[in-house]
Amino acid sequence: MDLLLKINEWLWNPLIVLSLGLGLVLTVRTRVLQVRRLPDMIRQLRRGSSSDEGISSFQALALTLSSRIGVGNIAGVATAIYAGGPGALFWMGVMAFLGGATAFVESTLAQIYKERVDGQFRGGIPYYLEKGLGLRWLGVIAAVTAVSLYAVLAPGIQSNNIASSFEGAFGVPTWITGIAIVAALGFIVLGERKRIVGFADKVVPFMAVAYIIAAVVVLAVNITELPEALSLVVSSALGFDSVFGGMVGAAIAWGVRRAMFSNVAGVGEGTYGSAAADVSHPAKQGLVQCFSIYVDTLMVCMATGFMIIVTGSYNVATADGKTVVSNLDGVEAGPAYTQTALDTVGVGVGGPVVAIALALFAFTTLVAFYYICDTSLTYLLRGTNRAATMVLKLVLLGMTFFGSVQAADLIWAIGDVGYASLAWVNLVCLLFLLKPALVALRDYDEQRRAGVDPTFDPVRLGIRHADYWVARQAEATQTDAASEARGH
Repeated sequence: MDLLLKINEWLWNPLIVLSLGLGLVLTVRTRVLQVRRLPDMIRQLRRGSSSDEGISSFQALALTLSSRIGVGNIAGVATAIYAGGPGALFWMGVMAFLGGATAFVESTLAQIYKERVDGQFRGGIPYYLEKGLGLRWLGVIAAVTAVSLYAVLAPGIQSNNIASSFEGAFGVPTWITGIAIVAALGFIVLGERKRIVGFADKVVPFMAVAYIIAAVVVLAVNITELPEALSLVVSSALGFDSVFGGMVGAAIAWGVRRAMFSNVAGVGEGTYGSAAADVSHPAKQGLVQCFSIYVDTLMVCMATGFMIIVTGSYNVATADGKTVVSNLDGVEAGPAYTQTALDTVGVGVGGPVVAIALALFAFTTLVAFYYICDTSLTYLLRGTNRAATMVLKLVLLGMTFFGSVQAADLIWAIGDVGYASLAWVNLVCLLFLLKPALVALRDYDEQRRAGVDPTFDPVRLGIRHADYWVARQAEATQTDAASEARGH
C-alpha cells in the first residue's frame, strides 16, 4: 500500500501542473470557447439523430456522462474536502472550466480521426495518436493502458462504493451486492452496443436531475448558511482563511486530482463515446463534450460539495494525519459525508438516497467502461473478435466483483495509478496535436459566422489522415453530381 501511495505521488504531483497549464493554454488558444460557444453547446444537444453507423449528439453526451458521473461525484468530492479543505471545491471548479477546453480538443480530435469499423464508428485516444502523430506504437500503448485501466484497475472503485453504501444503508453483505452488480452488468455488456447506448441515454439524465434536486432541497433548508459556505470555499482556496490558510497547496492538489477523476478531461475517457456521434463537423461534438464537463463538475460535483459544506458534514486532516477540523468524529471520508448532509432534511434519509444515487452513478460508469475497453480492443485487433471480446467481458465482470469485496483504500490507490498513467499519455500527446483541432474550430467559427450549418472537409483544411471524412465528402460530391445529372 505504501508503494502505491508513493507511485501516486510521483505520477500526480507533476500531472496537476501539466493539466492546469495545458487547460490554460487551450483556453487561450480556443479564445475561451467555454464561454463564447456556450449557446452553441446547448443548441447541439437538440440537433442530429442516430444512424446505423453512429449515435446522436445527445446519446453521445449521455454515453460520456455515464463515464464521467460516477463515484467521483459523491465519494471523490468528499475525499477532496477531507484532504484539501473546503477550498478544494473552488479548485475543482477551476479545473472544470479549464478542462472544458481540454475536453473540446480531445473530443474534436476523436471525431476527426474516427473510423468506420464493421459498420460502426470507432475512435478515441489510440486512433488519434496513430493517425494524428503517425505513431502506431503509441496508439497501441494508449489502447493497452485503457484496457488495463477500465477492465482491471478502475471497475473496483465503482463496485466497492456501491457495495459499501448498500452495506451501510441496508445491511446487505458486500459479496451479495457484488454478485448483483455483476449480474446486471453482464446483461448490459453481453448485448449489442445499442443496448449500452439505450441504457445510458435513458438513465443518465434522470439520475443527474434527481440528484441535483435532492441537493437543492438540502441547500434550501440550509439557505442561511450558504453565503458563509461560499465565503469559506473561496477564502480557503486562496489562503485567506485562518483555519485552512495553510492548506492552499493541498486544496489545489486534491481539487484538481478529484476533478480529473470525476470529469476525466485530459484522461481521454470521453473521447471514445464522442467519436461514436454522427455529426456533420467534428467541432460540434467537441462543444457537446465541453458542456458535459459543466454538467459533471459544475453541477453534480458542486451539488455534493455545497451540501457537505453548508451542513458542516465533513472532517479535514493534513497529509501527515493531523486533524484540522472534526465535525464528524469517527466517520470515514466518503459517501458518509453526503449521507449526513442529507440527514439534515430528515433523519435516516441520507443512507438510502446516497446508496441508490451511488448505485446508479457507479453502475452507468461501469457500462461506459466496457464500451471504452471494447473500442480499445477493436483498435488493437484492427477489427472485432468474438473470442477476445468475451474474454474482455469476463475480466471486467471478475474485477467488478473483486473490487466490491476489497478495502476501499487499496481500490482507490490502484485506480489512481491507472488514471494518472493514461492522463500522462494523453496530455503530453495533446501538446503535439493542437493544430488540427484548432483548424477545425476556426473552420467551424467561420461557417457559423457565414450563417451556414458547418460541414467538415479535411482536404480543404489541409488535415491529413482523416480518412472517414474524406470518404464522406467524396460520397456527398457523388450524390450531388447524380442529383444534378437527374435535374438535367
